[in-house]
Amino acid sequence: MLKIVYGAPKMNAGRDVQDTSKYEEIVKDIIKDVRVNGDEALLKYARKFDCETLESLKVTQAEIDEAVGMMDEGFMAILKEAKENIENYHKNQKRDGFSMTLENGVKMGQVILPLNSVGAYVPGGTAAYPSSVFMNLIPARIAGVKRIVLTTPAGRDGKVPAPLIAAANLCGVNEIYKTGGAQAVAALAFGTDTIPRVDKVVGPGNIYVTLAKKQLFGTIGIDMTAGPSEILILADEKSNPAFVAADLLSQAEHDKLASAILVTNSLSLAEKVNIELEKQLETLPRNEIAKASLLANGCAYIVKDMDEAVEAANLCAPEHLEICVDEPFRYLPKIRAAGSIFLGRYTPEPLADYMAGPNHVLPTSGSARFFSPLSVDDFVKKSSYLYYTEEATKAISGKVAAFARSEGLEAHARSALIRAGEDFEK
Repeated sequence: MLKIVYGAPKMNAGRDVQDTSKYEEIVKDIIKDVRVNGDEALLKYARKFDCETLESLKVTQAEIDEAVGMMDEGFMAILKEAKENIENYHKNQKRDGFSMTLENGVKMGQVILPLNSVGAYVPGGTAAYPSSVFMNLIPARIAGVKRIVLTTPAGRDGKVPAPLIAAANLCGVNEIYKTGGAQAVAALAFGTDTIPRVDKVVGPGNIYVTLAKKQLFGTIGIDMTAGPSEILILADEKSNPAFVAADLLSQAEHDKLASAILVTNSLSLAEKVNIELEKQLETLPRNEIAKASLLANGCAYIVKDMDEAVEAANLCAPEHLEICVDEPFRYLPKIRAAGSIFLGRYTPEPLADYMAGPNHVLPTSGSARFFSPLSVDDFVKKSSYLYYTEEATKAISGKVAAFARSEGLEAHARSALIRAGEDFEK
């Protein structure tokens, strides 16, 4: 099942690199269509891809009330518990600005302000992801964003799945639109008669969503460009092969392009994991997807020790990193690039997908080298401020002018010197 390789994985191990060129022109045309034709274009695409009879884009209050009313009481309790856990985690990310006052009366600092408006994209289609609603909306709420909207494709019946609406309602967000794909991102970027534009778009999606975010960056802010799901598991010889196999499958079932990698110092473990994968796949509902993912992108790498395994993880910079050893905190300070880190033998990745608290919108495809998980920081902007007294400006104006003139910018120099009394008209 998993191909067994001796030696550490390379940076792109398990990642099926896609040629996106054929999609890029399609996305470009969709963006142009939405910019020119607005709601007409959105309804056209929704009827083509989602619901043939869709009449309106906005989820009504009656639809929200109906969705909330049909939710199972037990599952609503689970949603509320998850929401509380995610809130408690993300509240710790909120930061204040700072101020400095120098002896000469100079004051400077930084203010942190919430974004005015944000659009959260939540995938639809074959499955509903209320967890993604929480992960996108809760940090935005904590940051203090004034207007938060949700876009997601309608189902064949023209409705947004009830769990998505219920999760959004729990977050106090009732502005929900039935549009998906690149067209949804374009609508959020430019605005239409129905959907006012926003300042930033967050949330993962398919290749069309990702490319639309990439092409529209600059017109709007984005969180990151996401690729297929991936997991890298570091496991020693004492690991339970059934646990490891289950965790690999938890990502492999997402997508045929998903990546599931095992790095271990034990050939015996790798062989036992392969046996377990075969066994667990037999009863897995999404076994066709998971098996295709494992055959295309799954691999078990045999390394000499766990220190080499950690170095391999840093090179790969995976979306999800599990460290399945007895003393995982020994290795935590050595991890330099990973989206989310799961420590110990009883911390499977799905804990953070749903209930634990950390965000599950994570950098993929090695971008954990420079991107971070979605957080409160993604929903704020920072401005610096500066105040100089007359005396302080006069004292430093000569140095400012010298610096400016070294760069050939005489007007910059004069802007400082004129406040020190210099006359440039002579």
